[in-house]
Formats: sequence, structure tokens, C-alpha cells
Amino acid sequence: MPAITPQFSKRKTRSVSKKAREAGAPASEFSAGGQADTVSMGTLPDLPEAAWAEPAQLATLEARDITAWFGDHMVLDEVSLTMAAGEVTALIGPSGCGKSTFLRILNRMHQLVPSASLAGEVLLDGTDIYDSRQRITTVRRDIGMVFQKPNPFPAMSIYDNVAAGLKLTGLKVKRSTKDHVVEECLTKAGLWKEVRTRLRQPGGALSGGQQQRLCIARSLAVRPRVLLMDEPCSALDPTSTRVIEETMSDLVREVTIVIVTHNMQQAQRVSNQCAFFLAAQGEPGHIVEHGPTDAMFGAPQDPRTADYVNGRFG
Repeated sequence: MPAITPQFSKRKTRSVSKKAREAGAPASEFSAGGQADTVSMGTLPDLPEAAWAEPAQLATLEARDITAWFGDHMVLDEVSLTMAAGEVTALIGPSGCGKSTFLRILNRMHQLVPSASLAGEVLLDGTDIYDSRQRITTVRRDIGMVFQKPNPFPAMSIYDNVAAGLKLTGLKVKRSTKDHVVEECLTKAGLWKEVRTRLRQPGGALSGGQQQRLCIARSLAVRPRVLLMDEPCSALDPTSTRVIEETMSDLVREVTIVIVTHNMQQAQRVSNQCAFFLAAQGEPGHIVEHGPTDAMFGAPQDPRTADYVNGRFG
């Protein structure tokens, strides 16, 4: 376990790399989005085919007193935040304040880093996802991730890219069911009309914006209850960004969304709730203020929040 500075010695800390070993899952299941490791086949318990047909239940995600380290360097200090079911929560703040680290903690990707450790709890509808009885693959199915850079499997067809998500569940389905899943997920991701006549073409041949929506469709195939999005539009043109934002507005009826963004206009457009992260030089990140997006941008309580959302720094 990484060394913890004396002032935190009384805290209940976790060596998350150890927790990964305790979960008994291979390293490939902890991928941060690399092409070869994004999907690990047959790693989840078998589910009846009918289970896929049931809509995922909207879930509340709650972080309680999250403190995180890389080695003995603290990067987050006692961050607590409730991400309500059926809402979009935006995480905003300058670079280096811990937003993306916090996002990765929410589905146990923090433990990909050998020196990483954390204290606190992450609760999915009241169940701690870091409990030793929780399978990491089940957590990843319930809490999906879309990354900043689109990462479809380039050699796979568009159809197989979406169907690859199904394989995560270890679920063997009829071809007709798979066809339905692919069409439904591509439709929800706002891509079906653009690709329905070329489903057998490589996913890597799509434009950047289309590839990002393909990755969203792949995530949806496993019926997540929460979808984490780490700056999903930062590399996209304005037209593709608009389509992704429209997709989010539709998806939030079925899945809770947490998004990291540096685009203040985007945060205002897409989110219901907003949390402002900040880290002073040499200090760990923390939440300065959080609340309804309209209030955060229209009448923030902390002057630092007002300065940030109005572009005076960051």
C-alpha cells in the first residue's frame, strides 16, 4: 500500500490496486480505454437474454468523503457529491484540479494506477462499489465510461463494435436480438440514420464525431445505469458537439450522466447540476461549490465560482 502521510493515518484508506487483486479480475478488465483492452470478453456472470430487454433502472451515484493519492501525493481531499438519478451532473474547474481522477474513481478505474489509493465510499443506490464482494466487471457494466478520445475497434465493423458491448455480459443472444440491440443503441446514440446502410464497414472509417457516438452506442449495449463522460466533445467540431449534446439530452431519461467539461457554455446547456473543483498550487483538489446549474452560473455563492464561470481565470 502506498505510504500515507501521518496526518491521514487514522483514515480508512484503500490500496485500490490490492482491491483489484482481491476482486480476482485480470488486468485487461481495468483498461483506461486502450484499443486492445477496452472489452474483455465473457468476464461478467451469465444473464438470461430476457434481462437485456428490461430497461436499466435509473441510479443515484454518491461519493462520500473521497480522498485520493498517487503514491504519497494527495490529489483529492474529502470530496462528497451526490449525482442524482436521471440528471446530468457537470464537473467543472481548471486543469489539474482532480476532475478526471474523481470521474475514474466513480467506476474503479483509479485502481489502474499501481500507486493509487483512496479513502471514502462510492455508493450506487446505497451499495459501495469498492466493497470486496462487488465484482469489478459488474461495476463497469453498471457504470459505463466514454473517453475524451473516441476509441472504437478500428478493424471491427460498425455492427460488431456495438455488439462487442454485449459480449461483456457473457450473453449469448439470437441474431434477431443482436440486430435489435445494435439498431436500438445506434438510434439512441444518434447514429443509426447515418450508418444503417453500411453497418459492415469498419468503425475506424467514421468521422471523429461519428466514432464518439459509436462508442456511446457500444457503452449502451450493456445497459448501464450511469454513464461517465470525460470531455467527450473536446476534440470534436461544433456540429458534432451539438449532436453529442442532443444525444445526452435524450439519454438522460434512461441513464444518469456525469460529464467532465472545460466548456462553460456546454455545462450550462446540458447539465442539471454542477460541481466546481479547484486546487490551489501544491494542494489537492476539492469541491468549492455545487448545486443546480442555473444557480451556479446565475448566482454562485463563492466568489471563486463566479470568477471561474465568467472566464476570469482557468
